[in-house]
Amino acid sequence: MGILSRASYVVRSKINAMLGRMEDPNETLDYSYEQLRDQLQDVKRGIADLTTQKKRLEIQKRRLEENVDKHNEQARKAVEQDRDDLAQKALEKKKQKMNQIEDLEAQIADLQETQDSLVEKKDQLESRIEEFRTKKESMKARYEAAEASTRVSEAMTGAGDDMADLNRAIERSEERTEDMEARAAALDELQESGALDDALSDKDEIDRELESLSTDSEIDAELETLREEAGRGSGSGAETDPETETAAASDADVETEEPTPDADAGGSTDSDVEEELEELKDEESN
Repeated sequence: MGILSRASYVVRSKINAMLGRMEDPNETLDYSYEQLRDQLQDVKRGIADLTTQKKRLEIQKRRLEENVDKHNEQARKAVEQDRDDLAQKALEKKKQKMNQIEDLEAQIADLQETQDSLVEKKDQLESRIEEFRTKKESMKARYEAAEASTRVSEAMTGAGDDMADLNRAIERSEERTEDMEARAAALDELQESGALDDALSDKDEIDRELESLSTDSEIDAELETLREEAGRGSGSGAETDPETETAAASDADVETEEPTPDADAGGSTDSDVEEELEELKDEESN
């Protein structure tokens, strides 16, 4: 097989496959039925034309028969008048007309035979068309029922092209939604960490650090309050700021140098010193 022949074969096969997918059985059956009806109309028109031609020949035959009668009368009158020459000419014309009549009769017989054959074929075609119409309607009903059943099954199982497209659309929507959720969470995280600035806020990085320190101080103060309520205090093992300890120690020395009623009575106890230190720490933290 040559290259051109092979290419032509491939193209024809592709076109045939495409037409097969596009073909609708109902439309094909209706078209075939219309084709048969057109053929029937052609046969009827042929019969009508043939009958018309036969009628024309019959009319021509009648005219020739009238001429034959006329020539017979002419020949008889010529003989009566002793004009045998005229009688002979009339008889010769009569003979010609009779020969023409014989030819016309043969043609009319042939046309009649053809007409009978066409009428018979027309009857057969009409019977075939009626049978095809009944079968066509039955096949269309079966196809429509099968098509409806297939659509219902595809809708229930999701095997149809429409359901596949719908499932893919849902999957794409879910993927885009997840991407947007992840992006929103990432932007929130970056904004909270300070990596991104809020376009609507006038706070800079220093303001955010100061707020963070303030928040940490508040947390430390609250934690210390909870320790005091639990009776632990800062001396129970909690770490203290060295600067705070130094300031507290200095204040404690000053306090011990000043005379107090308790010192006159016999000196302050360790618990009193610890309470004063805690008060100073609270003041520093506030």
